[in-house]
Amino acid sequence: MTSVTVRLPDETYRRLDEIARVRGTSIDRLFDEMAALMVAESDAEARFRTRARRGQGKAERGLGLLSQAAGQRGED
Repeated sequence: MTSVTVRLPDETYRRLDEIARVRGTSIDRLFDEMAALMVAESDAEARFRTRARRGQGKAERGLGLLSQAAGQRGED
């Protein structure tokens, strides 16, 4: 595990300490959770961008498929 030193304004530290106490955890654990959320968010954005690139230039085909599916649905 890697150790990181973070310099925070006193007020920010006090607020984080209060949040940690209310949640029954430590400031270290809060930072661990925040970092995990940021990594997950970054991974999700990367997946979205990859899928968006794969779909470029395929809008008409997709809309055609949706239109076709809507037409078949109306026939039921």
